[in-house]
Formats: sequence, C-alpha cells, structure tokens
Amino acid sequence: MEHKVLTPGLAPDRAEELAGAVSGAVSGAVKETAPNTGSLSRRMLLIAAAWISVLLLGGGIALDRTMTGLATRNFDDQMGYMLTAMVGSAEIGPDGEVFFNRALGDQRFLEPNSGLYWQITGKGHEDFPSRSLWDRTLKLNGGHFDGDPHIYDSEQFDGERLRVIERSVILPGSQIKWQFAVAASRGELDGQISRIRSILVWSFVVLGLGLIIMAALQTYYGLGPLRRVRRAIAGMREGQASRLDEPLPLEVQPLVVELNGLLEHSERQAEEARTHAGNLAHALKTPLTVVMNAATAKAEDLADTVIREAAVMRRQVDHHLARARAVGRRATGLSRANVGESAEAVERAVVRLYPGVRFDMDGNRDVTVAIERQDLDEILGNLIENAAKYGGGSVFVTIDAVPDDTKTCEIWIEDDGMGIPANARDKLFTRGARLDTGKPGTGLGLAIVRDVAELYGGSIMLKESDDLGGLLAVLRLPRVAGK
Repeated sequence: MEHKVLTPGLAPDRAEELAGAVSGAVSGAVKETAPNTGSLSRRMLLIAAAWISVLLLGGGIALDRTMTGLATRNFDDQMGYMLTAMVGSAEIGPDGEVFFNRALGDQRFLEPNSGLYWQITGKGHEDFPSRSLWDRTLKLNGGHFDGDPHIYDSEQFDGERLRVIERSVILPGSQIKWQFAVAASRGELDGQISRIRSILVWSFVVLGLGLIIMAALQTYYGLGPLRRVRRAIAGMREGQASRLDEPLPLEVQPLVVELNGLLEHSERQAEEARTHAGNLAHALKTPLTVVMNAATAKAEDLADTVIREAAVMRRQVDHHLARARAVGRRATGLSRANVGESAEAVERAVVRLYPGVRFDMDGNRDVTVAIERQDLDEILGNLIENAAKYGGGSVFVTIDAVPDDTKTCEIWIEDDGMGIPANARDKLFTRGARLDTGKPGTGLGLAIVRDVAELYGGSIMLKESDDLGGLLAVLRLPRVAGK
C-alpha cells in the first residue's frame, strides 16, 4: 500500500527551502525586543510617594482640625466659666445698678489692657466694664436675647483680635435684660494653634520622608532577585552557565522555572534541527554516491539511475521538509485549528480525485485542536485519501469519537477495503514502506502523519474497522482547553 502527500510539489530549490524550515525550527518564536516602558522601580516609588502624600495630607488635615478644635473649645470653656461666675455673682443694688457681691478671681480683669475683659450692658443704664478695659468699651450685640452663651470673634480693637462670649440675663429684682460678656484676646489661642500646626507639619514631613525612604529600600531589596536573574541571564549569554539554578524567592521562582523550560525547549528544537539535517545528509549520501559512481563509470543505464535515485532523494526531502516545517510552526505555541473545517476542506479536494467514493462525516465539527491548520490538512489529507484510494468505495470520518476525553480529540477515518494485517500495520510508518506497489506514490504519507502528529503531542494508530470492515485510522490530537 502506498501513501501520498496531498500538498503541492516542492519548489526546485529544495535545499534552500529545507534550510529555511530548519532555521524556523531553531529560531522558534523569536520576535523583536519589546520597547522599553520605563523603570519598574521608578513606577513603584512614584505610586508609593503619591499614596503616602495623599494619606499624610488627609490625616494631617483631620488631625489639624481635631487639635485646633480642642484648643479652641478649651479656650471657650475657660471664658464660659468666667461668664458663669459673673452671672452668679451679679446682683441689683438699691439704685437699680448691677454690682458683684464678690470679686472675680482672675487678676487680669484688674490690669488695664491685659487681654481679658468683661462688661455688663443694660438698656437705660451705663455700661459696667471691667477695669482692664480702661477707657474702651465692648460693642455687644444687644438687640437680641440669648438665653444660652453666644461665642464669636471680633475685630473692634485695633491690633487685638477678640474672642467674645455673651449671654442675656434678667436678674432677680429687675425687669431689664442685662447683657453679660467676657472677651479675651485671641493671641494666646492663635499661638497655641500655630505651635500645634508647626509640630504637625514637621512631624508629617519627617514621617513622609521616612515612609518614602522605606518604600525606596523595599523597592530596591524587593527587586533584587530580578537583578540577580538579569545577571544570571547575562552569564548564560557569555557561556558561564546553561541554566538558572540560583535559589530565589517564591514569587520569582515560577519565572525561573518557565525560563529554564524555555531554554530546554529551545535546546531541544536546536537538537531536533541538527538531527533532521544529519538525517537528511545521511539519507542523501547513498543516492548521491550511486549517481556519482554511475556517472564516473559512464554506465549505460545512467539516465534510469539518475531518475530512480532522484526520486529517492525527493522522498527524503519531502519527509524532512514537512517535519521541519511542523517543528517551526509548533514553536509558536499558539497553534489552533478547527477539525470540522479542515476535514470538510480535505473531503472536497479528495472528492474531485475520487468522484466514485462515498464520504460520510459525523461527530462534533466545532472541536478545536492544538495544531496548525496546514499541518492538520496534511495529516487528514493523507489519511482520507488513503482510505479513498485503497478502500472499497466508502469512507467514514468521525470527529471527536470520544467526547468525554477533555484533553485529547480522537478522529476516526474508516474505509470498507481489504484492511491490513495486524503484523504489517507498524511497517507502514517506516519511510518509503508500501504494501501496494501497483499504484503510484512515495510511501511517505503515514510516516509524515506520525511524525507531525507526535510533534504536536498526538499519535496515530491503525486498527480494524468494526462497522465497515476495512482499515480504521485512529488519530489523537491535543484538544484546546474549553474547545
């Protein structure tokens, strides 16, 4: 039986094409270096500095309002105590004027311009001020009645901002609404607020600088393993090592494992390319020697010898070129192909070659496998054409014959021919092996199918068809996850 590749004939300069395919297998998915996107350390430091600044600014504003509010509230409470003491000590004298039945405790009320003042005002009566006011008078808001203390700021004295608390009271024995007020210079309060804010600013500046320095140190030491990886890769490029075997943190170790895997994969591809080149050279050596000897001896059958040996060399080049191309395409790691679309395309091509053959197809036509479409077409083309050529007129293709298998897609190609004895099936996977020499062919079809399928992690097996009685080719290819 012979097996034929459905792909078109190769270009005349096969050596250059094979060299290109082998070069693709060695280079794999090498791409141009990605453009530099900036420093990772600078990016981390900028993010840390921005976030630290936002947090410190928000915290500083909140703490400033809290501390200044406490200082202001404490200042107001002190004035409130003095106002309460004034109201508790005030009485109405026989002349209808207000007087204190006991002296107020704070000595500053007796010192002129001391910064602490009190004043009592009543309609129809002269203002009753503290001695500390001297020749000045507090301008109170006497047009309303405040049963509760009312606090506000005043600018009525030049060069001295006041904090004023006042309250309206009707004293026993009098029907007049008296306005009691205590005023204190804001100088002490503003001084306290300034000291609080100065402490907060310097504290937060030092804290911010410390946090940024800590973030810089954390970035430097945190990215240290990546610098070690870079130095190790540079050493590998200089030939000092072939793998990254230095202990690294858990977060970086997976990167090293993948990098070592990539290196191993590249070495394996290079070794495969060298093996293919060596195999091809060895395969071509004997035919070339035969041709050379015949030409040197000027043999009478020189033309027939050249044709025969050229056919042998062409079969070898076909085989190694197909394998090398598959290796190169596999290296991308992004191979995807829809089995239904590929099988239908192959069926349309084979129908034109064998119009008398009946084709049937069943199964999940939407399944996707991890293989390049061109390679899948070549595999299915060999198998389906062999079934059409050597079968009895019927070919049945089943896609995803074992749907419960989530990792592998099984494709069955069956025919109703004579079949192949079990002890002769493995022989068909040998390059150039043919059981039927009566039909034209190279005998490389199944050998290429097996090699290409194995390159993608698949397999091919020949069995006897239970339904049609002929040959059953079971092709297994890795399924794309979720497909």
